[in-house]
Amino acid sequence: QVQLVESGGGSVQPGGSLRLSCAASGNIFSGDVMGWYRQGPGNERQLVARISRGGITDYADSVKGRFTISRDNAKNTVYLQMNSLKPEDTAVYYCRLYSPPSNVRNYWGPGTQVTVSS
Repeated sequence: QVQLVESGGGSVQPGGSLRLSCAASGNIFSGDVMGWYRQGPGNERQLVARISRGGITDYADSVKGRFTISRDNAKNTVYLQMNSLKPEDTAVYYCRLYSPPSNVRNYWGPGTQVTVSS
């Protein structure tokens, strides 16, 4: 079993920055991928960024060049540095830990709200 606890959400003006953190506890394995997803009002949950234990990253096109995902394996924590935030980045951001390709292990955090507004 794995527990995920997110922190760092909040409200910011357009152009501002936020840093999200997600700490995982429980049974973490070397093949686990950690990532951030978001769900805006009326939208489906979508991938923002993900990172393997070895540091291989993948980003949604909409956040490339603005967001950076990183991972501290010693702390079982993943971070999402979000710069140049836009109103369309407003969403609930969810942390996910899963085990590709089967995804038999698939855990989600409760989510943290990010609001970008002037």
